[in-house]
Amino acid sequence: MKRFGWILVLLLAASPAWAAKKITVQQLKDLLVSLQASKKSDADVAAELKQIELTEELTRPMMNSLVDYVPGPQSTEQVYVLEAKSAVLMPPAADVPTTPAPDAAAQKALLDKATDYATKTFAQTPHLTATRTTLRFQDNIEALASSSGMHSSAKEMTSDPSVVTANQFVRYIGSTEIPVELQNGAEKVVAAKDKTPWGANGQIVLQGQAPVLSTVLQEAQAAGKIAWLRWETVNGKTTAVFSYVVDKKKSHYAVNYCCFPDSEQAGVVHFSGQMGTGQPGGAANAGGGAKGNMQTNTTWKEYKTTVPYHGEIFVDADTGIVVRLDNIADFKNTDVVHQEDQRIDYGPVTVDGKAMVLPVKTIINTEVVPNGDSGAGKYSTRHTLFTAEYKDYAAAK
Repeated sequence: MKRFGWILVLLLAASPAWAAKKITVQQLKDLLVSLQASKKSDADVAAELKQIELTEELTRPMMNSLVDYVPGPQSTEQVYVLEAKSAVLMPPAADVPTTPAPDAAAQKALLDKATDYATKTFAQTPHLTATRTTLRFQDNIEALASSSGMHSSAKEMTSDPSVVTANQFVRYIGSTEIPVELQNGAEKVVAAKDKTPWGANGQIVLQGQAPVLSTVLQEAQAAGKIAWLRWETVNGKTTAVFSYVVDKKKSHYAVNYCCFPDSEQAGVVHFSGQMGTGQPGGAANAGGGAKGNMQTNTTWKEYKTTVPYHGEIFVDADTGIVVRLDNIADFKNTDVVHQEDQRIDYGPVTVDGKAMVLPVKTIINTEVVPNGDSGAGKYSTRHTLFTAEYKDYAAAK
């Protein structure tokens, strides 16, 4: 089967200011077929794809079936964006088995098997190393300047839903490939100081630990909010999907984002009143104004909090192995982080001749207020998508 082989490159094309429209995965395929029949260019197809939002998960098998209708790297880039944005949605109805839901006793047996696996097998995964390759997709990349004069120095594009500009489209920014360590099946937080000027460089970085499977299951059970959802086919196997909710009191899920501006103004300004009224020293018939020297100094600070969350757990019906975890953080409206949807796919990996099930891919969809609590600039949001794959697993030395 053909697979997407285009090398992602950052090629930007101005796009019409159309309102985004919601479509199904089948409608996406129909659109691509139509654009191919019309002999549209790569840039034209990419411009069309930038205008849509999927209402269903774009699965990897469906992506592979679209390869013949995607003419080049710009449109391929947007297909990857659609995949990431739809990662925690339900698949198309045609892909959902019609098998009746198991009874309460069978559901409990499946959950017990998954819990036993997560706490006794997965959580005992030894200390490992791996290579993580991460692609970053982002909109609105301009950042707040570190200092300014009397006027605001915010350069962030304003996210006005009535006006769509090229800068508001999510696009490929770059990739990184770094060595990582995993303990008990979860990637460890790096202790070394990162000298990258996150925030000031127009980008964010997630510094907290990703959701830990065993912890999520334990907290969801403690909250008493795990429920049967549906059957699904994952990697050709029948998979039981359970929803879960963990409230604030039961949650230990800590998020840590870097960085957001903290701006302070200092200096002296002398004001004069219009027509000499209301201000000392104002001359008759004189216009108002201000003179002086005001400076805005900006420092960049992390955002840390513990949040409630919800999501879905995908359990292999035969073995009890968890093959996927969707974790959606629930932020307050006043938080500078609005959204963090994480999906972790687990798959079979052989490490030193031993078979294990480990993270093989993650997708993270975020929305933040890049100006933070700073009063500088207009209200704006920034969307960043991260897709990462793990390879070269080995026992840590």
